[in-house]
Amino acid sequence: MAIFEVSKHRFVIEGQDVAHVVTIGANGKLVHTYFGARLPYRADYAALPSAVLAHSSFESPDGVATYDFIPFGEMVYTEPTLKSERADGARISQFSFEQAELSDTALVLWLHDPLQDLRVGVRYELFAAYDMIGRSLIVENAGERPVRLTTAQSFAMGLLNRPTLNFHHYAGTWTGEFQKQITPLTAGRKTIESRRGVTSHQANPWFALEHNATETTGEVIYGHFAYSGNWSIHAEQDAFGFVQLSGGMNGFDFSWTLDAEQRLITPVFYIGYTPDGFAGMSARAHDFQRHVIMPASDRENVRPVLYNSWEATYFDVTEQGQRALVDQAADIGCELFVVDDGWFGERHSDQAGLGDWVVNRKKFPNGLTPLIEYVKGKNMQFGLWVEPEMVNPDSDLYRAHPDWIYHAPGAVRTTSRNQFVLNLGLPEVERFVYDMMDELLTTHEIDYIKWDMNRAFSEPGVPSQTPDAQQELWKRHVDALYRIFDELRLGHPTVDFEACAGGGGRIDLGILERTEQVWTSDNTDPLDRLTIQHDFSFAYNAKMMSCWVTDGPNWLNGRNLPLATRFVSSMQGTLGIGGNLSEWTASELAEAKGWIETYKTIRPTVQHGRQYRLSPFSQTTASIMQYTSETETVILAVAPIRKHGIHQYSFKLTGLDASRLYQVEDRQVSGAYLMNQGLNFSYSTDYEARCLRIQPIYQLRQIEQKEPIA
Repeated sequence: MAIFEVSKHRFVIEGQDVAHVVTIGANGKLVHTYFGARLPYRADYAALPSAVLAHSSFESPDGVATYDFIPFGEMVYTEPTLKSERADGARISQFSFEQAELSDTALVLWLHDPLQDLRVGVRYELFAAYDMIGRSLIVENAGERPVRLTTAQSFAMGLLNRPTLNFHHYAGTWTGEFQKQITPLTAGRKTIESRRGVTSHQANPWFALEHNATETTGEVIYGHFAYSGNWSIHAEQDAFGFVQLSGGMNGFDFSWTLDAEQRLITPVFYIGYTPDGFAGMSARAHDFQRHVIMPASDRENVRPVLYNSWEATYFDVTEQGQRALVDQAADIGCELFVVDDGWFGERHSDQAGLGDWVVNRKKFPNGLTPLIEYVKGKNMQFGLWVEPEMVNPDSDLYRAHPDWIYHAPGAVRTTSRNQFVLNLGLPEVERFVYDMMDELLTTHEIDYIKWDMNRAFSEPGVPSQTPDAQQELWKRHVDALYRIFDELRLGHPTVDFEACAGGGGRIDLGILERTEQVWTSDNTDPLDRLTIQHDFSFAYNAKMMSCWVTDGPNWLNGRNLPLATRFVSSMQGTLGIGGNLSEWTASELAEAKGWIETYKTIRPTVQHGRQYRLSPFSQTTASIMQYTSETETVILAVAPIRKHGIHQYSFKLTGLDASRLYQVEDRQVSGAYLMNQGLNFSYSTDYEARCLRIQPIYQLRQIEQKEPIA
């Protein structure tokens, strides 16, 4: 595992199983040379053939190739990595290689463009233990005149000798996020993106590429973009079978001006590799997220079981009503009580009050402190819902500052969910949001903040600025959001944060650097959630995934399922309770208490263990999810509907020690048995759910040595 120059101008980045090779080619181009399984000898990398193919006058005289950096204006016609212009009309770049900076964990290849006087550092950061490489650009204006960037992507990379690849990505909608799509790559271009100002429900900045990979076998190449605004990812295959990948901040309506000596560092795009299928991909990605990306203060902890009062009270929030829910939540074993929307301003519906972050004294006559103290007295933490980036037209904030939202002169100001988006890029708005949150957290003993965002951007204008400057608003919003989070975390290090955007509209590695968990979807139907959570797990870990048990019939589709099914579905991540406990029967509360006790015993394995997708849920197949740690394996299963008298399903486990003996309920069998013969579950009702704990005992060879010889 190292970063080194194997021969003149050929650089190698090695992880445990992956190697990435880039060569400085003709005219200073960064020619992609190799990405795949790590090779045993340095001489192997030196021996890699040229990846440049000569063709015709219709292609570059340097030949056809794939690149790790693509400037605009040359005879390379895939998506440019960088596109820029000056007021004097200069918009062509001709970069040449300048120097390389190497360390044990990073490589920066510096290029210089004399036409616009730009320096660009193409940066590779190695996370060897996870076979992950972080890609970003450092763009410096080395001249005296301003340069305007109109494209600044974080990465470009080619794939060679892989002409038949499948492209995996997410599509979806509100309440139907994270539906994994599989598209064969053919000649042409595949783009996934968001132009909504936020990560979005409709797509997600993650992809995977493979050829005939399975859950446990085959190469998988995948990527995560760590950014919570507009983004795009492109996969372009040419007639020669070369595949050019690129991605980063979306070039749609993008602009960023660098004055003399200013620099821009793009958000990081992480590229990963595994030789052992989708389970290997997920294991590396999950570990990387838990150990590197997510807040360090929470890495060794388990997430608490929370209760959220939203579906119990909606906007009808009162101190007395919340106290009753506190009692019931504490009785069944919840560890965190969260008051959702409706505690502030004239917030009696979604039509007013948003932006007026002052405790409503009719609902809480003595402020929030008495309720917080009551919650703490029940040995629970206290959490609160906020939506700081938004404002209702019917609010004191909007009446005082109608210019604080994105808008354009003469244009209708579109409301969605009866609200506007605040322009966080304005320094006064950023300061308002930070000061409001800082005061809230300083004044109250709050342990947890659920930070919501319930609409996408519209009328993206800042009337006081030039059109070019207005195109910076997309990035300025995200930059301000990240600064607010970073400052709040620094000033209030014991407060945990959950990211929410009407469910899964803001889930990416950028927001995950600043939050302990995310709200995966507003859809809490257990069957819908099984499919969402199954596909979600390809890219993201279970610990970050907030999952609620809510009432039946479900508010979204009217489906009424047993409490056990609701719990087992929600135990696949960080468990939460969101039902109206005041309407639960005594037997339901007792059953819930038992399930919460069970969850607490398996929680370390679910949240920190290795996750295996044994079977996706459908009307004819059971949902079976396996979680394995050093101390146990947990199976969470939901049966399909009964059909034609069939009331049994079987499955084989994976990832166990074949020679080890395991306790499975009242019998002991080997890991080899569990992985080859497997287990059978019988069920008597549709969607019947169960949780099975399997614990290793000792090595099988040890017991065999103790048995007498016949």
